Amino acid sequence: QVQLEESGGGLVQPGGSLRLSCAASRSIFSMHAMAWYRQAPGKQRDLVAVITTGGYTNYADSVKGRFTISRDNAKNTVYLQMDSLKPEDTAVYFCNAVHFWGKGTLVTVSS
Repeated sequence: QVQLEESGGGLVQPGGSLRLSCAASRSIFSMHAMAWYRQAPGKQRDLVAVITTGGYTNYADSVKGRFTISRDNAKNTVYLQMDSLKPEDTAVYFCNAVHFWGKGTLVTVSS
């Protein structure tokens, strides 16, 4: 059974940082790229960052230079380090692998 479980969301002030984690089943983690998406209220779900099994990364233009995606193969976990957060980063963040999704974790950036 494939499982993706996000954690690490919360309330942070503009300019602050958060690190999201996604624990994945080994069966999916070891074979596929992992990605983070986000969905703001009333908007579509958009890709934020992706990392392949080989460590290649790609980012949405809106987060380049501020967010960093990484993976720990020993822990079957993918991370999203978010720095210099802005109010427009407020969204539910979802972990994704192939067609599997986590339930999401809410990130709110507000003073």
